[in-house]
Amino acid sequence: MSMPLTDASHDLGDDRYAMRWRRTFPGRPEQAQPAREFVAYLLSGCALADDAVSTVGEFVVNALRHTHSALPGGRFTVEVRRWPSGISIGVTDQGGTSEPAAREPDPLEESGRGLKTVATLASRWDWTGDANGRTVIAVFDIAN
Repeated sequence: MSMPLTDASHDLGDDRYAMRWRRTFPGRPEQAQPAREFVAYLLSGCALADDAVSTVGEFVVNALRHTHSALPGGRFTVEVRRWPSGISIGVTDQGGTSEPAAREPDPLEESGRGLKTVATLASRWDWTGDANGRTVIAVFDIAN
């Protein structure tokens, strides 16, 4: 189970050794697959690639369901960072009225499990921002 992020826990190591990639996608449902493919390509060969791809998928679906990113002309941005000691996956949306929160889903509902899934896969996750735009980020520590 993941732990909440703190300012210090965003740091996975010396930033001089970090690689960072960012790509903005149109805020349309069919863009979830290209976002997953973007992360899969960047993390090819990484033991945590599958978890990272699942996580970005959950983050993108949430951005499209719960924020202004899905409105006409909307967009979302995926950022991947990789250090020798871990990776992080972030999705920035265009804001909305609700705040990201992992919750216990109703067993009869078909949705509502995304952030609980992320909490299980990631070492830690959190979000920052406000009604004008939020970034959710998941950090995956690489065991040495």
